[in-house]
Amino acid sequence: MNTRHIFKLAALSATGCMLLLTGCKKFLDQQPITDVSAEVAFADVPGAYKALAGAYSRMVGDAGFGIRLSLYYTVDTDEMQGPTGNSDNDRRDIARYAATSGNAQITNPFNQLFQGIEFSNICIANIPRMALYTNGTDQEKKKLQRMYGEALTLRAQYYFEAIKHWGDLPAHFAPASQLASSNPFPSRTDRDTLYNRLIADLKLAEDLVPWRNDLAAIGDQPDERITKGTVKALRARLALFRGGYALRQDGSLKRAADYLSFYQIARDACEDIIKSNQHNLNPSFKALWKDQVNAHAVTDPQGELMFQASAIGGVAAEDTKLGYYNGPSVNGFGNKSINVLPTYFYLFDSTDLRRDVTCAIYNVASDGATKVGQAITAICDGKYRRDWVTNPAYAPTNAIQYFGLKWQIIRYSDVLLMFAEAENELNGPTAAAYNAVNMVRRRGYGKPIGTADVTADLPAGLTKATFFAAITKERSLELGGEGVRKSDLIRWNLLAKTIADTKTALTAMSTLAAPYNNLPVSMYFRNNSTSDDNTWGASTLWANSFYKAAPASTPAGTTKVTWLSAAINTTTVARYATGFVTGKSELMPIPQPARDANVNLAQNPGY
Repeated sequence: MNTRHIFKLAALSATGCMLLLTGCKKFLDQQPITDVSAEVAFADVPGAYKALAGAYSRMVGDAGFGIRLSLYYTVDTDEMQGPTGNSDNDRRDIARYAATSGNAQITNPFNQLFQGIEFSNICIANIPRMALYTNGTDQEKKKLQRMYGEALTLRAQYYFEAIKHWGDLPAHFAPASQLASSNPFPSRTDRDTLYNRLIADLKLAEDLVPWRNDLAAIGDQPDERITKGTVKALRARLALFRGGYALRQDGSLKRAADYLSFYQIARDACEDIIKSNQHNLNPSFKALWKDQVNAHAVTDPQGELMFQASAIGGVAAEDTKLGYYNGPSVNGFGNKSINVLPTYFYLFDSTDLRRDVTCAIYNVASDGATKVGQAITAICDGKYRRDWVTNPAYAPTNAIQYFGLKWQIIRYSDVLLMFAEAENELNGPTAAAYNAVNMVRRRGYGKPIGTADVTADLPAGLTKATFFAAITKERSLELGGEGVRKSDLIRWNLLAKTIADTKTALTAMSTLAAPYNNLPVSMYFRNNSTSDDNTWGASTLWANSFYKAAPASTPAGTTKVTWLSAAINTTTVARYATGFVTGKSELMPIPQPARDANVNLAQNPGY
């Protein structure tokens, strides 16, 4: 991207978009924006704090994790697919791998990520130069060291998002005011080089940022800011991507010869987090999402929510549309634009409690409570739901679109699964790898997390290959709808195969061919039920099982829904990943405005 363009963004805000983070998991609190010099902004700890909050702020809003990075860019995998409707040179085309460089929904996210990099760079350049950084009180120095580490981490996160979607990019590791005069039209830098720098930055940040339980020692409150566990987890994630496959500028999908060294970095970082005992799993998967995330909980006792993109204000610039664009509708309000693939629904075992959290098979009536069962082709993703939003709650007659829900970037369960994957790649399926996966599985099945359980644990005796296959499945079951699946499949070089296999399976399901020939063709939901539990039984929404043939006649007090039918082919397959081309679709096109601004910014393969 043209550094002159970046410089304009920075000049408009200087230390801009200065937001003040409040403690105890409260929302970001907007403060007046003022154009000031770096000397003034970084004169004291509160000033540096506000500048850092400006860097945090670029995570959300419509162009960030508010909707585009989280929901537009992540679908049409083997889990979820994007909205219905005709081609639009907009969100539908992005979901279906048919975006062009002129797509209206690409430019602003691209710019905002580089704006986040710029705001982070301003903090990185100025915080260590502050007099208080070396000469302040012990508490002032520790606070500023933490902020410096946070800025390094934020820059890594912004770059990571950009690399995932656009591949090789210009290197911006200094404020635009320094870069513009020396290299106004930078060419693209190989992503491996960028990753190497970011992984090294995160190693530095690890030593600057405290663990979550050490915040009181430096006078900071527990809140949504980055802690040492976050830094290590992000470093592990970047290392796995550095060691994974990627679409290169020559059109090939490959990974570097030194990939195992990066699996070692990921393994060690995750092991550090596990051994620290600073983070744990919430014992209930449903409570994590319903009573924690959607309830705007102000505390996180287990520390499972390790990295969140905060949301405030009810406006496009700083909030999120989570629970409105996706999730079930309430009184007709909501877009229902992310649909669970029928084959993904049946990836879950019948006793896996995560299914009824990840998959919402209902909409909500005008009273805000009564559930109306939906067909399998209309299942919404369920982790962000308007009917679960509380503190504050919203009346069913309220047309609000912004709920202040926080997008989850990294959870502790992801750390456990990353550890297991890296350990298996390096050493095979060791006891430590098994234990990490089984902790996640036990929680998913409602079992005690630390106790072996034959009904939940992976079977003994798996090979390296079969354990890896189990990991790929478990990551989908645990992290479904959280925006990680597409990038996981790309780094494993499995996206093309997975899309093809999913199309085949969906077609088989539409004709009731094996292995789907013993499933119900009809489902019956209970009239006037308020249950958000999708299993079947006396107190739940559905009156028959999703895994057994349907009853011969409609049960009393229920309404019939056509379940498995040819509609899967005409409704789901007809729009699923229709534009996917391997060797092209693993990346999105560079936005044309960015290329117009920088003559040296080459386009991605195939576009």
